[in-house]
Amino acid sequence: MVRSIFLFVVLFTIACQNEVALQHHQGYALGTTYHIQYAPFGEESEAIQDEIDSLFEVANQSMSTYIPNSIISRINRAEDDVVLDEHFVNVAKKATEVWEASQGFFDPTVGAWVNAYGFGPEKPLNSIDEQTRMELQKITGWERISISDRKLVKSHPEIYIDFNAIAKGYTVDLIATHLFSLGAKDVLVEIGGELRGKGKSPKSNSFWRVGIDSPLQNEERNIHAVVALNNKALATSGNYRKYRIDSLTGEKFVHSINPLKGEPVRSNVLSASVLAEDCMSADAYATALMVMPFAQAKQMIEENKELEAFWILSDKKGELTEAYSSGWKRNN
Repeated sequence: MVRSIFLFVVLFTIACQNEVALQHHQGYALGTTYHIQYAPFGEESEAIQDEIDSLFEVANQSMSTYIPNSIISRINRAEDDVVLDEHFVNVAKKATEVWEASQGFFDPTVGAWVNAYGFGPEKPLNSIDEQTRMELQKITGWERISISDRKLVKSHPEIYIDFNAIAKGYTVDLIATHLFSLGAKDVLVEIGGELRGKGKSPKSNSFWRVGIDSPLQNEERNIHAVVALNNKALATSGNYRKYRIDSLTGEKFVHSINPLKGEPVRSNVLSASVLAEDCMSADAYATALMVMPFAQAKQMIEENKELEAFWILSDKKGELTEAYSSGWKRNN
């Protein structure tokens, strides 16, 4: 599974330059930037900002591995009597759904393998022999997690859970849903490139339009595709600057970890974008698409009527190609 440390996804709104009232909130949270905009609807901006900050704090206290006393940090330390909050439970349920749908390719416990191969923040292992492989496999696998009565049980105390590939999307939903409940009708929420839109942009009077970056970035940001968010959420996963070029063929490949085998997967999928009803789903499924074999990934998307996907791949000449699910263009 692609961990968020490898995701260099940048999407931004594309709108007309007409001067139309639009309320903005932006800042830094969850280890990334956020941008929220909406048509004014009678609520004070300062009060809404306080509420946004509170929601970020709630998400962090539940799922941030960087906060020592968060729920997820305490679970990772194998502390006893940790009571899960509703946010952790919601994300864990979605993780189970995507883990099952992807046949195990999406797995929030894959961090041990990522670090072992040197793709994560920890120092890589000098070698991975059969004994080491067996030990790592003991602490990998979402099937080794169970939740009952807001308690989480791990089959091994060293199992490490990381929701980076799903928590941003969930927080997008958390904030967007809160704004909807207050009466906001035209809203766009973006956190670290994960988005959810409702209604229309007041600047263009059309559905919110966002850009998906080209995987081949240089000094200037290049947009590869534009997507209209017709009351949808969009998430993109990619190894934009973490690909290798084959010296013989010129073909570009990214490295992702297959949690089922504990091995790096050579893939020519440079990025995958998912449209869904909610951003948590889009976030998790986009991550899964970066790990799964392309044909299997496309079949999974086609079998789910609530999802559409768009892939950017590298062909044998090293040139970019595109692939879509059957309904992608109907939505764009």
